[in-house]
Amino acid sequence: MPAAALKPTSTSARGPVPTQSTAKRSVQLDLPYEPLMKRPLPVGLPRDWYVTHNRRLKAMRLAIALLDSGVYLPDQARDATIRSTAATIGVHPPSATTCRMVRALMRYSR
Repeated sequence: MPAAALKPTSTSARGPVPTQSTAKRSVQLDLPYEPLMKRPLPVGLPRDWYVTHNRRLKAMRLAIALLDSGVYLPDQARDATIRSTAATIGVHPPSATTCRMVRALMRYSR
């Protein structure tokens, strides 16, 4: 075998790029959570847009809380369950429309 074939190439001589694998890096999960910077909502839109926007945010928070608590199917998420979860996470009790939206989000999360 020629000596040139045994010589390592320039890419393998350098070794793996440090960003290729995160398997050996330690990830600290118990760091305090820093929320994202809140941006102001756009000005001049109809009131219905703001109501719908806030309802979607609330439904998303509730759907995430329900999924984290073990409620995975929309059939398991009755209005009473959703409202008790809202009390647990500290948001106002949702309306029937918001409860339907929570179930719709859970339906599409699978």
